[in-house]
Amino acid sequence: MTTQINSNYLEKYSEDYAAIVCGQFFSSKQYMTGQDIVQLTNSVQVNFFIIKRLFELWQEELGKLKSNPYFDYRDITVHEALTEFMNVLSRRIKIEKEQLQPLLATAVQQSVQLATDPVAFYQNEISKAPSGQINEFLKENKKYYKWHDQAITFLVDKAGFGHDESAYLRAIAANYQAINESLESVNLLLATLGDIKPFDLDAYIVQDSAVAAPTSMPEPAREQESKSSFFDEMDMEASTSKNSIREPEKVTYPESIKEVQPSYTNRAVGGLDSHNLKSKFETLSYKGMKGIMGELAESLAINQRFMFTKELFDGNADLLKHALKSIDKCDSFDEAISLVNSRYAGELGWESETEPVQEFLLLVYRKFEV
Repeated sequence: MTTQINSNYLEKYSEDYAAIVCGQFFSSKQYMTGQDIVQLTNSVQVNFFIIKRLFELWQEELGKLKSNPYFDYRDITVHEALTEFMNVLSRRIKIEKEQLQPLLATAVQQSVQLATDPVAFYQNEISKAPSGQINEFLKENKKYYKWHDQAITFLVDKAGFGHDESAYLRAIAANYQAINESLESVNLLLATLGDIKPFDLDAYIVQDSAVAAPTSMPEPAREQESKSSFFDEMDMEASTSKNSIREPEKVTYPESIKEVQPSYTNRAVGGLDSHNLKSKFETLSYKGMKGIMGELAESLAINQRFMFTKELFDGNADLLKHALKSIDKCDSFDEAISLVNSRYAGELGWESETEPVQEFLLLVYRKFEV
């Protein structure tokens, strides 16, 4: 039995996904800005692949200007003026539905390909680099890679690979084999697409040889203009976000939690029992448990968000956000625990006796039972 990729399914899925997202967004807006794209979907990788394509188009526009033989673009005054113009242009992204939909569909396809076959994806990316400039290309584009970026991170700034493309291709494959077990699972990455349209991995990767062959809104208020480009700010925002989150203080739990012995297995692979959890948590009475909660994402303290992202969701804030939204859609605590069992606890190897897991379950309990 052979494994084949059903590209027809991916193409149809991506088109449907893009149509749904664009239909929702443009029902109330005429055009989309760059900042809108950053937050467009729950999949940060999809959003950043759209931005990556705009960056490429932005560079192509600059190349067209410089290709005119009648003007001296090497003149320092021209260079400075052109740089300022291009940076201002990058901050005036304005896309209507007809232009965005194909960009979004392509971004979804690329995200699925990256999740399911990172080696082939990154090897294909390297093939796009100008001759002898692979390191420069990776540095410039790394901020757009949000999934499995460890497969190429070690290549950047590494002396010895030189200008030999084949060496880079071999290095990616070898590094992926070395770190494969530490990467996030395909199911968890693709789950971030599920809020819009569930992705059927079995329909895309088929264990069969019979797969078919691929056949006007008001202008915003003017702010002080930045001298950098919108694309440069993708780096600055990521750095600022990382540096602005402080390490959380140690969470102190009531003695009643510590005294109750857990009734589920240590690795929690499908073993969280909602009945026993309710029996444990309903005896608690402290100020942190009082009050009716709204959406879970809005109820997290900064230290909790940092802790859950780091300790429970492998450092993937996008995955935490998706998990919280999925739990919010549940109708009961029992349903929520069932969802946690099936999607997260086992996949991520949660140790049920640890403080981060107990704190997370307490929040879920509070959402439905208090």
